[in-house]
Amino acid sequence: MNQTFTIKEKTKQIFILLIPILITQLGMFSMVFFNTIMSGKYNSSDLAGVAIGSSIWSPIFNGISGILLAVSPIAAQRFGEKKSNEVSAVVRHGIYLSVMITLAVIILGFFLLGPILDKMGLPVGVEKTAFNYLVGLSFGLLPLFVFNVLRSFIYALGKTRVVMVIMLLSLPVNFFLNYAFIFGHFGFPELGGAGAGYATSITYWIIMGMTLFIVKTQDPFSSYPVFSNIREFSWEKCKEILKIGVPMGLSIFFETSMFAVVTILLSKFNVTTIAAYQAALNIVSFLYMIPISISTALTVLVGYEVGAKRYKDATQYSWLGVVLAILIATGTGMLVVAFRYQVAGFYSNETAVINLTANFLIFALFFQISDAIQATAQAALRGYKDVNLAFIMTLIAYWLICLPAGYLLAHFTGLGARGYWVGLTIGLLAAGIALSLRLIYIQKRKFINIQVKEVV
Repeated sequence: MNQTFTIKEKTKQIFILLIPILITQLGMFSMVFFNTIMSGKYNSSDLAGVAIGSSIWSPIFNGISGILLAVSPIAAQRFGEKKSNEVSAVVRHGIYLSVMITLAVIILGFFLLGPILDKMGLPVGVEKTAFNYLVGLSFGLLPLFVFNVLRSFIYALGKTRVVMVIMLLSLPVNFFLNYAFIFGHFGFPELGGAGAGYATSITYWIIMGMTLFIVKTQDPFSSYPVFSNIREFSWEKCKEILKIGVPMGLSIFFETSMFAVVTILLSKFNVTTIAAYQAALNIVSFLYMIPISISTALTVLVGYEVGAKRYKDATQYSWLGVVLAILIATGTGMLVVAFRYQVAGFYSNETAVINLTANFLIFALFFQISDAIQATAQAALRGYKDVNLAFIMTLIAYWLICLPAGYLLAHFTGLGARGYWVGLTIGLLAAGIALSLRLIYIQKRKFINIQVKEVV
């Protein structure tokens, strides 16, 4: 990353970081897509098992990733301060935490996974596939979490294309392993949907191996002694990561689980409504990769400028990111609305499902804009390492506004299932406004005061 002086240069810098991050996000999405589609080609029971397993794992993974991705803003600030030894220490202790978290997840999974699946009342074949799929995934937890730490380090230095290349190289490997383990080709055992879990775990080990090799041998990463002094352990360094990471992780977890709860609440409606909601949500989730990629870039850039004590530049990056996210969300949303029937047709051949999905997508436009505001404002706050109040704001917005408003509108007005989309939009917009106000406060009070003191 380089210091920028104009809005044009800053916009270019955002896109330099953004595009590789977006491609990486699409690559990670593709791995889940391969798991689901190829399991469905094996048989419908295995498809259902993988879907259930993924729904259990997704909130947990996103929450834990949020904790470990705290390495990014902390390392970015240290990088801006030109404290290379402290950057290395942060990354090293992030790896320590990834090992500890892996052990905790495996232990909890050993005792809780079986009872959770039993209480879901699934058909025997579906439950068995879901269990074995998650067991297969568990072998890849350590490399996945270590990769997330190293990815945060690489992002903090502004070298986002490195991770993109690693992800693109791993996709053919993942596709091959899925094909081999699910269907039992090339001498591999035929494991059905469960094979997708083992294939993904092996892919994670390969991804981590490539990332470790690059960090140890390639500039500028090799100039940071991440793997030296490996025996030096400090709880204070771990606490610093957890202080930022736990609110980040919980915020992501509660947002992800909120959508899971809405899905459960919608199960009371007819099959057409459920299918239409899932189709519309899948489309919105896919488009959400753009603001979430902007958010990742924004956290790094704001953190870097704050570390360098260029608070004016940090402020400009913050609002430039918010505006870009709104513009892109509006543009992509309008395209989806304009071609909503054609887009809905990709998900179903039934006229009723297509019509209702198309109707949901109109509401999804406003939902997407609200989500873009809250995601980028929250990302900018993470760059300032201001996460505790932001977490409380989002928790209130998700669980005390989104869900109650959606439930009331869906069940006590004529909106029906559309009420959930309106409720989600209201809650996310409330989060966006609250986080934006907090961002203004931080920029105009806290960091201006610091800057004045330093000048004096």
